[in-house]
Amino acid sequence: MSGAVPLVFDRGTLVVDALVEQAERQALEAVGFVVDERAGGRLRAPASAYRRALAILMRAGHEVDDQARSYEELDLAPRRRREPFPHQAEALDAWLRGGRRGVVVLPTGAGKSYVAELAIAQVKRSTLIVAPTIDLMNQWMALLGAAFGAERVGAVGGGTYEVRPLTVTTYDSAYIHMEHLGGKFGLIVFDECHHLPGASYALGAECAIAPFRLGLTATPERQDGGHERLDTLVGPTVYRREIRELTGDYLADYEVVRIRVELTEEERSAYETARGEYRGFVMQNGIRMSSPSGWGEFLKMTSRSAWGRSAWRAWREQRRIPLQCAGKLGILEDLLIQHHDEQVIVFTADNDTVYRIARRYLIPAITHQTPARERQDILAALQSGAIRAVVTSRVLNEGVDIPTASVGVVLSGSSSVREHVQRLGRILRKGEGKEAVLYEVVTAATGEEYASERRREHGAYR
Repeated sequence: MSGAVPLVFDRGTLVVDALVEQAERQALEAVGFVVDERAGGRLRAPASAYRRALAILMRAGHEVDDQARSYEELDLAPRRRREPFPHQAEALDAWLRGGRRGVVVLPTGAGKSYVAELAIAQVKRSTLIVAPTIDLMNQWMALLGAAFGAERVGAVGGGTYEVRPLTVTTYDSAYIHMEHLGGKFGLIVFDECHHLPGASYALGAECAIAPFRLGLTATPERQDGGHERLDTLVGPTVYRREIRELTGDYLADYEVVRIRVELTEEERSAYETARGEYRGFVMQNGIRMSSPSGWGEFLKMTSRSAWGRSAWRAWREQRRIPLQCAGKLGILEDLLIQHHDEQVIVFTADNDTVYRIARRYLIPAITHQTPARERQDILAALQSGAIRAVVTSRVLNEGVDIPTASVGVVLSGSSSVREHVQRLGRILRKGEGKEAVLYEVVTAATGEEYASERRREHGAYR
C-alpha cells in the first residue's frame, strides 16, 4: 500500500482512515474494530484500542500518520525526592515490567499516591488522574502541584475546566468529557479503580487512547464481578500487598475488636416478625437473594402487589432494627468515654443514625449533605485535636487522610469486605507509637452478625 495509514481520534473512538490489507483488517477486527458504513466503510473502534492498533499497523510495515495522539512528552523533574518504601519501589517495578499497564493493590495509608507520582515521573507523558470525588480531586491537585509545580496542574470537574499537562478529574466528569479529552493524555491513573467497571465510568476509560494506564485501589473486588473488566480497562493486577504484610513497619499496628449486642425482647420480637414476612415472600417467589440478580428481582416483585409492598416494608424494618438498636448506643457511649483522649471516627450505614448520635453526644456529623467547606473544617479540627470525634455514614470510607485518628467504631454498614477494609484504612496511617483499634459492633443472631462472619471468612482484615 502506498502512503501512510491515517489513525484518527474521533469523539472517543479510533478510526483507521484508509483501506488496509485483509490480514491487517482481520487483526484490527480482533481488537475491536468494526466497519462503519456511515463513514464510508472505515474501520472504527473504542479509542482504548490505540496501542494495539498502532502495533498491528507497524508490524505490518505500514507508515502510520498518527493523528490520534495529541499528548505531550514532558520534561518532568520532581521538586521533592524521597526514597520510596520497598513496597512502593516493588509496585512501580512490577507496573513497568507489565508494560506500564495494570493495577496496584495496596492498603489505605501505604502510599499508593506516591507510586503514581513515581510512575508519572518515569513515563514523562501528559497525565490524567481520575478520582471518585471532588475532595480527592483537590487532594490530587495539591499533591501534583507540590511534586511537579502547580503551573503544570489543571482540573476538569467541580465547575472547573482547565486542561494542563497534568490534569485531575472525577469519574463523572471523565465520562462526560472524554470524547474531547481522550487523545490528550499518554498516561491515565485511575484512583480507587474499583469504581471504574460501572457502565458509564468504563465508557470513559474506553474513550481514551492512553497507552499507559495505572489503577490504584485497596479493594479491587466487586460483588457484581465487575472487577474482571479491570484487565481490559486498565490491565491485570501487577502488584498486591495486604494490610497484615505492612503492619508495624509502614502502617500502624492495629486490633479489630468485635462486640456483640443483644436485642431487647421487644426488638427481637419485631425483628423476627419482619424477617419472617420478608423471607416468606422471597421463598414463595423463588428469589435467590445471594445471586447477582436477586436484589433487582426482589424490587421488581415487591412493586406488583400489596403483599409485595408489605414485604418491602418488612425488609426495611428487619434491617433497621439491628442497625439502630438501643444496645449499640450504650456501647458507643462506653467507647467514647474509654477513648476520650483519642481521635475517634464513628461509622454508620444511614444518615438518620448519624444525626441521632450527633445530637445525643454533641459530635460533629459528616454526611453527603454536609457542605464541602464545613466538612473540611470538621476534619481539620479533628486532625488538630480541637475535637475528639466525628460521626459519619459512608462519605469518609475513602479518600480522606486523618493520620491522627486511631479509633474507629463501626456501628453499622454494608456487608461488603471493601467497605470494612476502607473503614479500617481510615485509622491505619503510621504515627509515632500509634496503635489503632477498630470496634465492630454487631447485633447478635441477626443478618448483621452473619454478614460479619462472612467478611472475616473472606479476609476483610487480612
